[in-house]
This record gives sequence, structure tokens and C-alpha cells, in this order.
Amino acid sequence: MAKMAEGYRLSQACAATIEDHLELSYSFAEDNSFQYYTFRILPAEGEEIPSITRICPAAIFYENEMRELFGANITLIALDLQDKMYRIEEVQPFAPEKKEGE
Repeated sequence: MAKMAEGYRLSQACAATIEDHLELSYSFAEDNSFQYYTFRILPAEGEEIPSITRICPAAIFYENEMRELFGANITLIALDLQDKMYRIEEVQPFAPEKKEGE
């Protein structure tokens, strides 16, 4: 969160399923200098990822979406919507598919 202390703001956060694993990206921008940094996390299956919402409240909806749609195990989200952000029937529709035997 050093970037936020330097005047950067959260510009986007997203999740993607790449082959058989999950990738989380958090991007920070500094508007005056047009500097942009993206931090990528490749969590192991089931690995807990602590939320950044205590430091960056703007991440609340991003992180709830990552968890609900992709199955990211993000913990301690400041406003935890308990997988009720979207009205969908399928549970974690974009999560990496589990291999046979898992």
C-alpha cells in the first residue's frame, strides 16, 4: 500500500481465470505523472488473500466481485456482501475448473 501513501489511487482491480489458475490484479494510478502500477497475485487454490479494503475502501466492490464470480478466497472485506452482490444462480461461474479427482 506504499503506492497509496505516494498519492496513487486504485484505478481497477480484477480477476481472471488463466488456464487452470486464478490471477488477481490490482492497478494503481498517479494522475499527475501518468504513472501506472499493476500488482498481480497468483494464489494457490484455497489460499487466503487479505482484503485491502481497510486501507483502500474503493476496493470493496472489486473484491466482493472477485470472490463471488471467481472464487477468490479474499478475507476481511470491510463490507462483505456474502456472495449476494449479483443475482445469479451459478456459484462462482468464472472460477478455475477443478481437475478430476479434486
